[in-house]
Amino acid sequence: MLTAVAISNYRSLRSIVVPLQNLNLVTGANGSGKSSFYRALRLLGDTAQGRVVPSLAREGGLQSTLWAGPESISRSVRSGEYPVEGTPREQPVNLRMGFSSDDLGYLIDLGLPSPSSSAFSLDPEIKRECIWHGPLLRPASTLVDRQGPLVRIRGDDGNWKIATKNLAVFDSMMTHVADPRNAPETLLLRESIRAWRFYDHFRTDVDAPARLSQIGTRTPILGNDGADLAAAIETIREIGNHDALAAAVSDAFPESQLSITNSGGRFTLLMKQHGLLRPLDAAELSDGTLRYLLWIAALLTPRPPALMVLNEPETSLHPDLLAPLARLIASAAERSQIIIVTHAAGLITALLEHRCNSITLEKSFGETRIAGSEDLILPAWHWPSR
Repeated sequence: MLTAVAISNYRSLRSIVVPLQNLNLVTGANGSGKSSFYRALRLLGDTAQGRVVPSLAREGGLQSTLWAGPESISRSVRSGEYPVEGTPREQPVNLRMGFSSDDLGYLIDLGLPSPSSSAFSLDPEIKRECIWHGPLLRPASTLVDRQGPLVRIRGDDGNWKIATKNLAVFDSMMTHVADPRNAPETLLLRESIRAWRFYDHFRTDVDAPARLSQIGTRTPILGNDGADLAAAIETIREIGNHDALAAAVSDAFPESQLSITNSGGRFTLLMKQHGLLRPLDAAELSDGTLRYLLWIAALLTPRPPALMVLNEPETSLHPDLLAPLARLIASAAERSQIIIVTHAAGLITALLEHRCNSITLEKSFGETRIAGSEDLILPAWHWPSR
């Protein structure tokens, strides 16, 4: 389980360490930095896929994603004694992300490329990566250390061994230095991160893939676009928790039942509702009903991940569905660590009825901070130098 996520210089997240528990609620007003936090988590997930540099490029490159304010904001500026203005930099330009967990921690430091004539001279470079054991990065707890092209691995005898001296600046050690014999920690952490799941704004329009019949195969994990909804529901019925599926449907839609038809290998989702003479197929369901069924399929997965992140799951749902959704999420948190990013008051209230770690974000001088952080005991965090 992740115990903290740290982000530095990503959009409005100038310097923030977010404590995490099993069920986590991240909320705040519009523009407070919730979306930036969600996107930073996705970038962290992309490190294990070798996609962190392309993902940053799709966001406009490093210059567009970096914190746009001064390197630091002094107390006198915050009090209004002095205006906000730029100051000489004390550190190299950097975008840093990382997490600590019950077992292994990881961080990545990206920076500006070295001057060159390359057509890819705007791509960020990976300057530093570390994997460590325990809650805090320390020299004695570091297991794998990357500085520029050099990657070192701590051996069983406690001494450092060089894994490579030539790692490309755009490649992560997570994808290029993961060996079951020589670097088992890297391999273990990479596979753990690759199993993280992110769900964000399922499509429910008239042409949404979830409304169409699809070729059905066993689907223990619902896809991000929801196209395999019918197959995912049938998989839960056959190898998952059939009773929990029926209970989740009944909790949100009393006296309703789901069924799956199979015509030549193509699956179609049907929903029988009280008072109707025939079941409705997915193409006929309302946007809110279809979206809720997608959340059921995602949260009742027979293959729960270590971490599941839900971004604004309340979108297009009727307020009456928010309490059942909160119960569904709380139940899923018994099998996975869950982070919910939302500003829906109804969902927040319903989630707080469960054992939930609530984090409220706010803006101060353009910087995202945890509300009331001065009264909180936040996790310790250390960024290594380059």
